[in-house]
Amino acid sequence: MNTAGQADPAPPDFSVIVPAYNEEAELPRSLAALRLAMERAARQGLSGELIVVDNNSADRTADVARAAGARVVFEPVNQISRARNAGARAAAGQYLVFTDADTVVSPELLAAALGNLASGRAAGGGAAMDFDSYPRRGTRTAIRLWNRLARWRGLAAGAFVYCLREGFEAVGGFSEKVYAGEEIFFSRSLRLWGRRRGLAFEVIATHPAVTSSRKLRWHSWPTIILYSLGLAIFPAGLLSRRLCAFWYRRPEGGSGS
Repeated sequence: MNTAGQADPAPPDFSVIVPAYNEEAELPRSLAALRLAMERAARQGLSGELIVVDNNSADRTADVARAAGARVVFEPVNQISRARNAGARAAAGQYLVFTDADTVVSPELLAAALGNLASGRAAGGGAAMDFDSYPRRGTRTAIRLWNRLARWRGLAAGAFVYCLREGFEAVGGFSEKVYAGEEIFFSRSLRLWGRRRGLAFEVIATHPAVTSSRKLRWHSWPTIILYSLGLAIFPAGLLSRRLCAFWYRRPEGGSGS
C-alpha cells in the first residue's frame, strides 16, 4: 500500500535497458522501435518498462530519452558494463533485455526473447546480428561467421542480450573489470548457471537485431582487425580503457559510442 492507502502498481514483467553515451542522434529510431515492440508485448499480456542509462553524456541523450517516454538513469563512469548494471539495478522486471542505442529491435525479436524466458526453458540468450548497411567488402561474410559462432558457442552480442533477473543477479551482472567484451563473459557465466538448472542459453536466429554499421564507416579494416587480434592475443588489454579505445573513441563529428 502507498501513503494514500492505494495498492502499489504491479511491477512490470520485463525491463528493457539501453545504455547510451552521446546518442541523441541514434536514440529516436531505436526507442521508437522498442516502443512498437513493447506495445506488441502488452497486447500479449506482458507489461514492460523502458530504461535509458545516460552514461555521462555531453549531448541531449537524456532529454531525447525522456521525450520518448523512457525512464532515465544516470551512470557517471563512462563504461559500458557499469551502464548496463546501473540499468539492471533500477529495473523492476523479472525479465531483463539489454540492447544498444544504435540497434533496432523488432516486435518479433522481443516476443521471441520474452517467450523463451516465460517458457521456463531458458536462462537467457542473444540474437543473430545484422547491420543496417554494408559499407565495406567482407562485412556480410564477417557477420555470418559471427552468427554461426554465437549459435555454436552460446554467445550473445552486446547489441541484444536477454536473461532472467535471477540469473543476472546470481552471476553478478556484467563484469566491471573489463572495458569491452563484457557480454562474452556474461554469456559464459549465464550459460553455466542455466545449465546447472536445466535451462538453455538460446541465441535467436530467426529475428536478427539490426545494429548500426557506423564503426565500419569510421574505421578501416586494418584498424578493426588490429584491435580484434590484439585483444584476442592479449585479453588482459580488456582491463584497460586506453587499449579498448575502439569502443569509446569516435572520429570528429561521429555520433554515439
